[in-house]
Amino acid sequence: MDEGLTGAHAVKPAPHPAADLVPDEELRLEMPDQVLWPQRRGRIGVPRSARIARAVLIALWALATGAFAWTLYRVLSVEQPTILQWVFLLVSTLCFAWVAVGSTSALIGYAFLCWRRGKDMLGLPSTSALPRERTALLFPVYREDANAVAANIETMAGELAAAGVANAFHVFILSDTQDPAEREREACVFDLLRAAAPLSVYVRWRSPNTAKKAGNIRDWIQRFGAGYPHFVILDADSLMTAECLLRLAAAMEAHPQAGLIQSVPHLVGGQSLFAKLQQFAAGTYGPIVAAGLAAWHGPGGNYWGHNAIIRTKAFATSAGLPELPGRPPRGGLIMSHDFVEAALLRRAGWAVHMLPALEGSFEGCPPSLSDLITRDRRWAQGNLQHLRLLCVPGVPVLSRIHLLMGACSYLASPVWALTLLVGVILAVQAKYATPSYFGSEVSLFPKWPVFDAQKALALFFATVLTVHLPKLLGAAWALRNRTQRLRNGGVMRVLCAMLVESVLSTLIAPVLMLTQTSAVTSILLGRDAGWGPQRRVDAGAPLSRFVHQHRWHMGWGLAAAAVCWAISGAVFAWMSPIIIGLLLAAPIAHQTARPAPQVLAKLLANAAERQPPRLLLRRRELAQRWRK
Repeated sequence: MDEGLTGAHAVKPAPHPAADLVPDEELRLEMPDQVLWPQRRGRIGVPRSARIARAVLIALWALATGAFAWTLYRVLSVEQPTILQWVFLLVSTLCFAWVAVGSTSALIGYAFLCWRRGKDMLGLPSTSALPRERTALLFPVYREDANAVAANIETMAGELAAAGVANAFHVFILSDTQDPAEREREACVFDLLRAAAPLSVYVRWRSPNTAKKAGNIRDWIQRFGAGYPHFVILDADSLMTAECLLRLAAAMEAHPQAGLIQSVPHLVGGQSLFAKLQQFAAGTYGPIVAAGLAAWHGPGGNYWGHNAIIRTKAFATSAGLPELPGRPPRGGLIMSHDFVEAALLRRAGWAVHMLPALEGSFEGCPPSLSDLITRDRRWAQGNLQHLRLLCVPGVPVLSRIHLLMGACSYLASPVWALTLLVGVILAVQAKYATPSYFGSEVSLFPKWPVFDAQKALALFFATVLTVHLPKLLGAAWALRNRTQRLRNGGVMRVLCAMLVESVLSTLIAPVLMLTQTSAVTSILLGRDAGWGPQRRVDAGAPLSRFVHQHRWHMGWGLAAAAVCWAISGAVFAWMSPIIIGLLLAAPIAHQTARPAPQVLAKLLANAAERQPPRLLLRRRELAQRWRK
């Protein structure tokens, strides 16, 4: 049931929650389901720089992984390695290979930034041209804080109006909220927003919310897509400056082969210690990581589901998602839809670019470890579904790699857990099993077990360096010249903040390892995670809730401590970061969910917090006004 829009600035009573506030005329565009198994593929050229970056990535990764595997084999070398030792060698190498991909990519990113001096490969102009075509700004929401959404939209609308381009952008709030009372509250807030915003704001409520977010976007395309050559997807907590939006629109108009252009959002707005850790890490290490991805992705990039501009016709004709055969969690709705949509765009011959140097794109982050775990469970299910799509004909090899890496980001946790378990079993075996010096064959000399301690120590330090290489490169880039040192608070502040972030992330890592291992196990057992609303703000909770939530983590930590201590002090020391992280899981989760102490908040503040741009200051002001 639709009602005609009477004007973006007209004040009128709040509508019934079922009454949409949409344009008078629907400009429909078909978006059919894609058939996943035809032999159909478009082709697009890959720049020479991207081909070189891919070759360097593969060479460095293979060299590092091969060196690790050979050195570990020498460490474990005996006359006849046991099956358990071969298993340890295999799973350890798999773990290192996964880490080495990220570190090698970060090294390429650092070299890319130094070579390009921070400029993107797409060659965006330094100044924005006025867009020739109209762009829709889409805000898909589901049980979000309507006041916070309104503050974000009014902030962006004010920026666009100040830039004199309000007529070039229309806002669509696409609500999937189903509860009538919640819809009523949204209607009241969004009606006030439409009266205040200096550009056209439309609102649509959808029932039922079929296919979740992907279905929400498809519904808009089928009803209004023909009227907007491009659209920008934004999350409820997304913010983008007028300059950023104009440059994205200009890039889309200047590159007719581009189907999607992804910005790299900066994390802002969090007040908890957990959020501050993420914001510092993203602000300091993120530029290196994103530049590395952009360098070897080239026009075969990936999509993160928001803060990206999309060519409407390309998306409609090539990215309609079908349901996978079978029941959830392995079948049904494709939950991590963004990776798949990027792969389908590439299959149809459209370029997908990432612009890590583009400033002015922002988003929020989970306020606590508990919220991250909840979101992670859904993402794990969606990413493991990607394994079923690896053999879809016509998908470029690089897109298959994206899908595989998405799944491996969760499969890495059970592999890591298995590595630790096998390592402890080997330690138990070494202490309590009686060695066989002569074996079954006739020999005059005993076969002494060999363990090369020097190689083991060298391998340990090499692994630690590989794990922390993106952080070291990120810090080096943040401190590369006097201007950047001042912007980031000086050398000591960055180094101290990096130390705090590294310690806390190391303690949190084993908790995530076990929760992701549990998630993968439950998915393989056929348990569906569903799709619940996402919390943007943590109101705080008593310690008892975190003790209950993390009781199994602490139990595993206690068991690991007892076993390792019984073996030897050296094994206990080797496992101590894992043990401490698990034993302190509840206190760490509780303390990091609370507002960050002033000292840590100041230490971990990223550049956007130290020198907030006008957009963030205005958003803070409007958020206080909308809360009243």
